[in-house]
Amino acid sequence: MPIRVAHVGTGNVGRLALTGLIESPRYELTGVCVSTPGKVGRDAGELAGLDITTDIAAVGDIDALLATEPECVVYCAMGDTRLHEAIEDCRRILAAGVNVVGSAPGLLQYPWRVLPQKYIDPVEEAARQGDSSLFITGVDPGFANDLLPFALTGTCQTVEQVRCMEIADYATYDGVTVMFDVMGFGKPLDETPMLLRPGVLSFAWGPAIRQLATGLGITVDTITERYERIPAAEAFDIVAGHIPEGGLAALRFELCGMVGEHPAIVIEHITRLREDLCPDWPQPAQAGGSYRVEITGEPSYFVDICPTSRKGDHNHAAIVAAAGRIVNAIPAVVTAAPGIRTMLDLPLVTAPGVFTTPVRQ
Repeated sequence: MPIRVAHVGTGNVGRLALTGLIESPRYELTGVCVSTPGKVGRDAGELAGLDITTDIAAVGDIDALLATEPECVVYCAMGDTRLHEAIEDCRRILAAGVNVVGSAPGLLQYPWRVLPQKYIDPVEEAARQGDSSLFITGVDPGFANDLLPFALTGTCQTVEQVRCMEIADYATYDGVTVMFDVMGFGKPLDETPMLLRPGVLSFAWGPAIRQLATGLGITVDTITERYERIPAAEAFDIVAGHIPEGGLAALRFELCGMVGEHPAIVIEHITRLREDLCPDWPQPAQAGGSYRVEITGEPSYFVDICPTSRKGDHNHAAIVAAAGRIVNAIPAVVTAAPGIRTMLDLPLVTAPGVFTTPVRQ
């Protein structure tokens, strides 16, 4: 029997996750919830960008979605700028006896020692009440910071450091809120965007560092942050909008999970809006962008992951990967023990949404 699944959010990740739900025979889509009034009433197939009609019209509130009696909700609503609301949405869904798999709120990927316990306890209590489970994931933070490094460290005799890197040109990324409001691209350098306020980087990627530490069997004492910003030498346009001269055009940040004075776990992002910016910074393994996992130990590894897509560039491919990770994890989460589940709790997810063979010309 297909698993009955409802869906929340049709933004960059949400639209592709919705596509995965509709196209996979493992799931029966029961409903779609949207936050944009203009999307209410539109067919799920149209919202997914598919040339099909599902006869499922989008609703505008969680209660109406839960009335469709799903076993699981895929939650891909915005979480970066509405953390408390996203946590409360997940709590309500769990308390109703419905499992949650999604991209937000990111802090719930591994909230312990990152989020105050007063925010974790209501989510865990709701899961116990509803006998339901929750799994939040993505790419970075997500499987590039847990699944991939764990696969490598599991072959090592010794490990001194784990470094996870995203090296990408974001010029084709069309997430306006993330690009301008969260990351601060295009803003004067005397303005501090949300992401770079003290402690926010540790809030966003702290779950990844804490989860890696737990899996490695070590205790991270502190998390340090540093960043570097480069202004645009001239004005130019990107998909998300306009970058004026002097506005932020390249950003590099690094978080270190410190064991004593040693940086045991490092997460680093190198983000450009043009390939010619900051040539001295690390370069991607393919044009546009890649992910990199470096393990220093015995043996050591230097592994580049180059996402590509037949339907878009590196940015699109990464979003497809995030959506795929979410949708493909649903069966494991539905059968998991109640509570906040992490990559450390779930079995290895191996099955794709659909296995296909090449079309012969």
